[in-house]
Amino acid sequence: MAERVKQAVKSEALRVGSLASSAAKSGAYIYPIKGIFYFLAHRSLWKPLLSRIGPTLSLGLSVTSAMFFFTYVPQLALLAITSGPLVAPISTLLLVLSESSTITNTLSRSFLTHEAAALVDTFDGTLISAGHEALVTNGRQLKASAADPIARLGRLIKTPFRGFSPTSLMQTIMYLPLNFVPVVGTLLFVVLQGRKFGLGVHERYFQLKGWKGSEREEWVQRHTPAYTSFGVLGFALEMVPVVSIFFSYTNTVGAALWAADIEAKASTTSGLREEGKKVE
Repeated sequence: MAERVKQAVKSEALRVGSLASSAAKSGAYIYPIKGIFYFLAHRSLWKPLLSRIGPTLSLGLSVTSAMFFFTYVPQLALLAITSGPLVAPISTLLLVLSESSTITNTLSRSFLTHEAAALVDTFDGTLISAGHEALVTNGRQLKASAADPIARLGRLIKTPFRGFSPTSLMQTIMYLPLNFVPVVGTLLFVVLQGRKFGLGVHERYFQLKGWKGSEREEWVQRHTPAYTSFGVLGFALEMVPVVSIFFSYTNTVGAALWAADIEAKASTTSGLREEGKKVE
């Protein structure tokens, strides 16, 4: 069984190898890092996180406790075979913590509506902070007299919240056994989950742009390596136990900064085209 898993991992690793290479060249992986520094430097963006930190930490503690109680010993037995009895306890500890963090993030975004709303507020607030108020008004009302970006956020006109997806949760659970294969399996797990994670980071941006399904799919397909590179690092950060909730917000800030740069580049390109037409 262990040998079959290893062969499957090697086959999948070859398939995603070229994608990972293109993803690294895109440079989009820098935005999760930018999101951390930008978030720390703008205290007004902390409000949505502080308002939801209690329920999310409670969920994380419950999931982590249950995972250790029900899965630590069985996974320790399997890893003792694949990794050896000396390495297995540490590997199992890290595995259960990463599994708990992944499941907590999936459940919080699916079931905790207020958590999803807080992330949308963070995304929209970051766009306002970056000077893209007009874009945000496509999806919500803004208050003119407020002092900071979060305080300016009014009633939502469009809500991008997704309901619970059994398919998404099952895919996450199905990928978890990859971690039983030392190093390679864990890296492959992060790449596969990161790709899925990255493809969803601009859902709010696409909604604010008013893009329909075909437009979204075309854009994402053309920029899949970039979204994968963002997703891999972003997902890896959100696998960190305890502080995963912090990184979910900084990743949202990073995604908004990326969207702001896309808008700025599109505006510059459009301006150059207009200047070219005038010259002609």
